[in-house]
Amino acid sequence: MVTTKQIQYPLYTEQGIQENTKTLTLIISENTNMYIIHRALVTQLHKKRQGNAHTKTRSEVRGGGKKPWKQKGTGRARVGSIRSPLWNGGGVTFGPKTKEYTKKINKKEKQLALRTLLYNKSKNTTIVDKFCNNLQKPHTKTVLNKILTLNIKKNDKVLIIVLHKNINLYKSLRNLYNIELITADQLNIIALLKANKLIITLDALNKINEVYNA
Repeated sequence: MVTTKQIQYPLYTEQGIQENTKTLTLIISENTNMYIIHRALVTQLHKKRQGNAHTKTRSEVRGGGKKPWKQKGTGRARVGSIRSPLWNGGGVTFGPKTKEYTKKINKKEKQLALRTLLYNKSKNTTIVDKFCNNLQKPHTKTVLNKILTLNIKKNDKVLIIVLHKNINLYKSLRNLYNIELITADQLNIIALLKANKLIITLDALNKINEVYNA
């Protein structure tokens, strides 16, 4: 079951001053159902798996067609092939094989999961009019100070969502382990779940509404 919820976000300036509010209407899973979020998470995690570990069985290892020594009379243990799994250089018994782990999820289900998660995190979401658009060069301290003015603590796990990735902003943040920067069209379940605070620029929020709330 789905339901429609309205979220009223306070809208801040880049200096951390509240100037207005922004309303977003989201169609979400009823009771903020975690099942749909779990389904989307499992799908994304499975897509990240390469599944290319592969070992050869005794029939796939090169060589070993000839019996190393005769069956009887040598005093040694009987053996049929030098590629036996018991031998060094032999095949592997029950080893991993190349496997496709990808799972599929409907586009509507994925979007529903993202909207539901955005609603769940709405109390920890800050909307800013602009964020470091005029940064002339990478400067971590400057960007960090701007983040701290938005009622965010230094150790919070923060996800910043912008419309277009600014290379200077990206370079300023990449050595901060607890802050991640993504664009609105890269919005994903793992990034949202990892963060306990969200900073979304106004134009990115409009893009999210356009793409994921259709």
